[in-house]
Amino acid sequence: MASTMAAEEAPPKEAPAGWLDAVGGRCLAEARGFVEARAAEHFSGRTEGELAETVIPRFLSGGKFLRPMFAYVGWRCGGPESDAAVRAASSLELLHCFALAQDDVMDGSALRRGRPALHVRFARWHAEQGWSGSADRFGESAAILAGDLFLVWSEQLLRESGLAAEALSRGWPRYDAMRAELAVGQLADLVNDARTLPSWDSLLDVLRRKSGNYTVRRPLEFGAALAGCGPDVLAALTEYGGLVGEAFQFKDDLLGVFGEPAVTGKPAGQDLRDRKASSVVVLAAEMADRAQRDELDELLDLATVDDDAVSRWCGLIAATGARERLGELIRERADKAQAVIDAAVVPRQAADALVLLATRCTEREQ
Repeated sequence: MASTMAAEEAPPKEAPAGWLDAVGGRCLAEARGFVEARAAEHFSGRTEGELAETVIPRFLSGGKFLRPMFAYVGWRCGGPESDAAVRAASSLELLHCFALAQDDVMDGSALRRGRPALHVRFARWHAEQGWSGSADRFGESAAILAGDLFLVWSEQLLRESGLAAEALSRGWPRYDAMRAELAVGQLADLVNDARTLPSWDSLLDVLRRKSGNYTVRRPLEFGAALAGCGPDVLAALTEYGGLVGEAFQFKDDLLGVFGEPAVTGKPAGQDLRDRKASSVVVLAAEMADRAQRDELDELLDLATVDDDAVSRWCGLIAATGARERLGELIRERADKAQAVIDAAVVPRQAADALVLLATRCTEREQ
């Protein structure tokens, strides 16, 4: 089993930002190359190959690659620089593509990262071919199948990463738990609706299962498990991951209401239009006075959330103080997470990277 590296290790040659960006670039190259090879293997020479060989690999573009980066930082808490570990970490981006493809179908989202979502692109292809039947239905079905392929390829990339069998045996339980938790959290999210607002505690439970754990905590634990890190390192990463994961989702919810469309790639107030019971909406309901709650109930009863309704929603949320309070909760969790990273437990390069990642997760604009 790999041992935790000494806290007094020599300073990294690269600054944390440069090293992390290089890791992200390596993960993108590994994931994209693997998907391109698999798409060519399965679709070349077939009717669907024209689209599958281009649209599916391109779906990887524009991502932040947070989950692979967290996984690789987890690995570096106990393992050396390793191309095999980079490939193993990259498998989590394919898992994320699976989640995004199917999430866009469930939410009816037309855009992903400022470009047409997979189901929209497949629907357009159907229409361009002049085929019979519903183009929209075809697009949704094809996107679900593409998501299934990403799920299969994620496991295949991990299995073929080149890591030793002993390392993989430590990682599989974490990988399986993350996949199951993602699906369970998505189902819980489907049940949540802004018209029947959940309690703050119930919302946090869904938030952790659907996004917070899946984005930060589980990838960190997965990478550290692959490297054979001890319980002290895993405990620190688990606590850090829980805090940053929540802060990440809080920020995501703020962007879903107040984000700039030109930056987020989504229409203004998209979460309000979709009637998502997000953290900022639930917090606004809990902080509202009687008059504000009456207006909130009126907005919740609207049959359609148009531009005027979005504007009213945003004004009401800000007036309750929920926007400002959620920002405070984000900063509090980020500060606590950074305080958890003890240089006596976590190697310096990984510790510096975790501090930077906490900032990137909580101060982003998209």
